[in-house]
Amino acid sequence: MNPLIAIEEHWMPPELAAALAGRDDSLAFNERGDTAQRLADLDAGRIATMDAQGIDVSIIALTPPGTQALPAHDAVRLSRAANDAAAEAVRRNPTRLRALSTLPMSAPEAVAAELERAADLGHVGTMVYGRSGDLLLDDPVYEPFLATAERLRQPVFIHPQLPSPAQRDAAYRGFDATTDLALATFGWGWHVDAGLAALRLILRGMFDRHPDLRIVLGHWGELLPFWLDRADSLSRVAGLDRTVSDCVRTNVHLTASGMLNPALLHHVQTVTTPDRLIFSTDYPFQQPTRTEISAFLDLFPDDERALFTTRNAASLFDLDL
Repeated sequence: MNPLIAIEEHWMPPELAAALAGRDDSLAFNERGDTAQRLADLDAGRIATMDAQGIDVSIIALTPPGTQALPAHDAVRLSRAANDAAAEAVRRNPTRLRALSTLPMSAPEAVAAELERAADLGHVGTMVYGRSGDLLLDDPVYEPFLATAERLRQPVFIHPQLPSPAQRDAAYRGFDATTDLALATFGWGWHVDAGLAALRLILRGMFDRHPDLRIVLGHWGELLPFWLDRADSLSRVAGLDRTVSDCVRTNVHLTASGMLNPALLHHVQTVTTPDRLIFSTDYPFQQPTRTEISAFLDLFPDDERALFTTRNAASLFDLDL
C-alpha cells in the first residue's frame, strides 16, 4: 500500500503569530473556529487528524505570511526559531512529519544561509511568497537564494499571500470590508499573486540559468495552467528559448491544496504530465474527510494514483520513508 503524503499542511508558532499581529489582514482567517489551535499543534491533535483522513505523512509549512511581513532583524530571528521548532517536531514524529523551511526574505542577504542551515536540520524544501515589501521574488537580489535551492535540491513552494496595499487599493476594494478581503485572498487575489510570481520567474529566464530548480504551486497551479495558451506568447516577446508551458511541464510541480475537484484535475492532466502532480489538503483551512479523499483518489488509474499520492512527493522532496 502506497503511503499518502500531503505536502502543504500549515502551522504557526504562537511567538510568530504575536509578532505578525496587525501586519497582515489575512491573519483574521487564523482566528476562525479552532484554526489557531490547529495551527499551533504539531503533536497529538495533528496526528489524530491525519489518522482520521488517512494521511500517512504531512509536510508542514508556515501559514501566510510566514516571516516575510516582518522587518529584517525580526524575520531572521523568527525564521531561525520556526525552523528549529519544525525540525524538533519532525524529530518527535519522524514517521509522520517532514517540514518546509521558512526564510527571512525581508533580509535578502541572509536567505541563502538560512536555507542551507535549514536543509542541514533536515528540512526537505522551503516555502516562500512572491513578494517581500517592495521586492518581488524574481528580483536579482534573490538569485543567490534560488541558486542555492537548486544546488541543495530544495524545492521552492511559492504560496499565495495578500496582495500589496497598492494592488488592493487599485483592484480589490469597493465592497464591504469582508468582501474586500475575500476578493483579495481566497476568492481571487491570492492565486493571481502566486501564479504571477511563478510566471515572472520564467520570464526572467530563471529556469534557463538554473535548469534543475524546482518550484511548487498550490491550488492546481494558481491559475497559471489555465492560461498557458496566452502565456506562451510571452516567451517570444521576452526572447526566451523555451515556452512558458515547457517550463511549467519541466520545472513546476502542482498540488491540489484540498481542491478535490475532478474538473480541475482533468484540466491540469491536459497541460502537464502525471509525474508533476502531488496531493495536499491545505490543512487546517481545508479538511477533507477520508471518504472525500478516497473518492477523489479513485479518479486516478492505479499507476497515476501511486505517483500522485506517494512517488512524486517522495522523489521531489527526497523522502526516505
